[in-house]
Amino acid sequence: MMEKVNEYSNGEITVLWKPALCTHSGVCVRTLPKVYNPKERPWIKIDNATSEELMSQVSKCPSGALSYKKNE
Repeated sequence: MMEKVNEYSNGEITVLWKPALCTHSGVCVRTLPKVYNPKERPWIKIDNATSEELMSQVSKCPSGALSYKKNE
């Protein structure tokens, strides 16, 4: 079975979220509450932060559920 991966792009970077790895530690929500709101759909609003803020926050994700790639 393929692992589910949700992608959210702002044109410059793409944030990848793997729900199966998420431990719901809440680091993302506390760090960037304007971006991450579990009560909303989609719950990640990538346009509410700069690429630098997003990359910094994603690197703090303890479970590895969040990652990013730079778009070419």
